[in-house]
Amino acid sequence: MTEDMAAARLWLSRIHELPIRESIAVMNVCGGHERSLTMLGLRAVLPETVRLIPGPGCPVCVCPEEDIADAIAIAMSGNATLVAFGDMLRVPMNASKDAINTLAGARAAGADVRPISSPQEALATAREHSERQVVFFVAGFETTIAPVAAMLAEGVPDNLSVLLAARLTWPAVNMLLQDPEAALDALIAPGHVATVMGAEEWRFIADTYHLPVAVAGFTAVSLLAALYSVLRQKLENRPFLDNCYPELVRPQGNQRARRWLNEVLEVVPANWRGIGVIPASGFGLRGVWQRYDARQRFEVLAAPRKRIGEMPPGCDCAAVVLGKRTPEQCRLYGKACTPPHPVGPCMVSDEGACHIWWQAGLRAA
Repeated sequence: MTEDMAAARLWLSRIHELPIRESIAVMNVCGGHERSLTMLGLRAVLPETVRLIPGPGCPVCVCPEEDIADAIAIAMSGNATLVAFGDMLRVPMNASKDAINTLAGARAAGADVRPISSPQEALATAREHSERQVVFFVAGFETTIAPVAAMLAEGVPDNLSVLLAARLTWPAVNMLLQDPEAALDALIAPGHVATVMGAEEWRFIADTYHLPVAVAGFTAVSLLAALYSVLRQKLENRPFLDNCYPELVRPQGNQRARRWLNEVLEVVPANWRGIGVIPASGFGLRGVWQRYDARQRFEVLAAPRKRIGEMPPGCDCAAVVLGKRTPEQCRLYGKACTPPHPVGPCMVSDEGACHIWWQAGLRAA
């Protein structure tokens, strides 16, 4: 038995020793956490009284379809090369039956759309094709956006611009906790975001909402340690912020990354697909950096669409993101909506709960 396996079993045994007599609902905010929890099969080995609920931790899932429409329109104009993280190419938007509704569809129709995996690839594409405009379509949370801000701060070619669909994580959690239907007993805070922004950003959950909260990493040991912490906090009625990822997460986070975010970007209201506008939950380019805003550089009008801003008919992705439904409770899950033919965004991304559950073999009842 490895040391990590022994440690994980120890934390699991401690969880089972807790006198949990009533159901406790724990939301894991991060899509990466959901992937680890599901692929490790942790739900199956926890007490039946512990419910793990996926939360709003997938930036692809909440990217507004109007941003996707703008990206498609820019790509189809023929005036630019559009690059985006791979998941974004397959996210569908609402459109008429014969219209292009994904970036992958635009690429198939002849648009110059390229999947990338890092800001450095966007920069390399712009330098390689200096005679052509290159648009970097960026959907992501703080962890993804900090390197983009650093890229801009360090200097980019004039032919590179960004189409931002960037979001902050904590305002969505704050909005969710204000909803009386949320019915959550504790939260596991996202380790990657806390690595950038700091563990202290999540203290409001304990201080304002009097709920247990722990920052976790992505191993079974860290996740089970965080679960034990919040369950014990709940039983003892002693909510506080616990950092169960101290090897990477500091109280105030990564100061250099935060300086890049503050220098290049400003916090703005932002629309979350199927959810609506959440105050102070998005990033926009600040001051001199606005010259790299693709929306200012291109005068492109997206084609008229139906159900603007909504999920497709029958799709419950917004409810899944908000923890109000689990994936298999969606009416389309595993029927009309599967990874090869996604209807909603939660079935597209590696951080989408529906995609994760399907990959893990969890099928509709």
